[in-house]
Amino acid sequence: MSRINTNVQSLIAQRQLGNNNKTLNVSLERLSTGLRVNRGADDPAGLIGSENLRAEKTALTAAISNAVRAEQVVGIAEGGLTEISSLLNELEGLVTTAANTAGLSAEEKDANQLQIDSILQSIDRIAASTNFQGTSLLNGNFDYQTTGISSEVSSFKINGAKLEDGTNREVDVLVTGSAQVGGYFLSFGGANLDLGAATDQFKIEVGGLEGTRELSFASGTALTEIRDAVNSFTDVTGVKATVSGTGIRLESTEVGSDEFVSVKVLDDGSIATLTSGLYEFDATDTNTANTTEVADFIALANARVDKGQDISATINGITATTKGATASINTDFLQVEIELAIGGSSPNGQNLGNVDAFTITGGGADFQLASKVDIAGKVSIGIGNVAARTIGSTLDGGTRFFLSDLAGGKDLNVVDGNLDVAQKAVSEAIRDITSLRGRLGAFNKNTIGTTIRSLGVSLENVTAAESAIRDADFASETAELTRSQILVSSTTNALALANAQPQNVLSLLG
Repeated sequence: MSRINTNVQSLIAQRQLGNNNKTLNVSLERLSTGLRVNRGADDPAGLIGSENLRAEKTALTAAISNAVRAEQVVGIAEGGLTEISSLLNELEGLVTTAANTAGLSAEEKDANQLQIDSILQSIDRIAASTNFQGTSLLNGNFDYQTTGISSEVSSFKINGAKLEDGTNREVDVLVTGSAQVGGYFLSFGGANLDLGAATDQFKIEVGGLEGTRELSFASGTALTEIRDAVNSFTDVTGVKATVSGTGIRLESTEVGSDEFVSVKVLDDGSIATLTSGLYEFDATDTNTANTTEVADFIALANARVDKGQDISATINGITATTKGATASINTDFLQVEIELAIGGSSPNGQNLGNVDAFTITGGGADFQLASKVDIAGKVSIGIGNVAARTIGSTLDGGTRFFLSDLAGGKDLNVVDGNLDVAQKAVSEAIRDITSLRGRLGAFNKNTIGTTIRSLGVSLENVTAAESAIRDADFASETAELTRSQILVSSTTNALALANAQPQNVLSLLG
């Protein structure tokens, strides 16, 4: 059948040529851009998925940058703390040297004090000048702000706390068991020691965490003299004594399971057994002695030991790690250490029940270390003020001292001050700084370091997923390009033949 008005074969060839040209253009575009998906029409679902993955890549890259910045901040802070640690070590040596009073002249003591003053000034200067882009790191800028501190809280440290924007975090302590001292009540039946004969001696060995001492007392010795004798060795035994009625209370200087009091009678001096003996403190009220005697003095040839007790508590519903009167928790959202004050049913214990410790209202150094901006992706660490007036907190005789009290003219100066307490303040300051350095080091290694590595792996996987959707497969596309080129050429030839075919009709006209 031959027609000239409608060349169906030409129309077919034109349509195929258009399709082949379109396929060729798509292959050329993909090979020139390197992308399989250049517009929504190429792959609508793929475009949505790849754009979401691109956004995730951008967020992950920013999070890695945040983590690197956090590492730099922490590194600068620890650099300042390292210098302070060196100064404190030098300060420790100066205090020890100053204690050698018989071997130092007044001029040498004054020279040592000048060095100490210079060290304290240097510590304050480092605390104020250690900064990152103009923000001081060690002057309390990144410490936490609190309100409503309970009178039952003696001291506290906030090492980390995540806060929602514009919200506060309440810190509550539920005390289920108070911290206790170790101790005994020694009943002597009167205000003076009444032995079997005037020549008899009452010999007793008193021991504690720091050491032991053997003491001897003659008949007629007043209880107040026994108390004073025991207390004269408190620093080397860790045991203190008080007169209570017709006896002596011996108790450890601190609370906690590490503390203890041991009593051993080396010679009872024929003391009357009806009115004398060893008693434990009452289990629920250590202000009083248990009415049941542990043993007569004559039966104490072997030492009896009574240990103290750590506090038992939860903080915000989390079982706390405890030592003495201090309870602490370390969770992703809250890291606090709280020392509860003396009170309640024990002279060295705490009231049982709930304590509204304090409220955290803000502060801390916050770092966004996840691609998603929410409280779960944020980490926070507290960096307190390390000036001399805030570190080295030491309690002595009801008075609290700090490292700054070693300055000239103050109570702990090395010329005429209390060197025992001075060394305790320096030792406590060293613990404060090394503890902060340890926390920053752990944060750097275990939080920032692992975060950078895990974010790097996530970025690799997200990039691979986005590439699988969006990037062009050059092997496949070059094969498709060759195919399209051949088809375009063959379709062009076919179109030429289709257009030439109606001319064959002319041969019918002769």
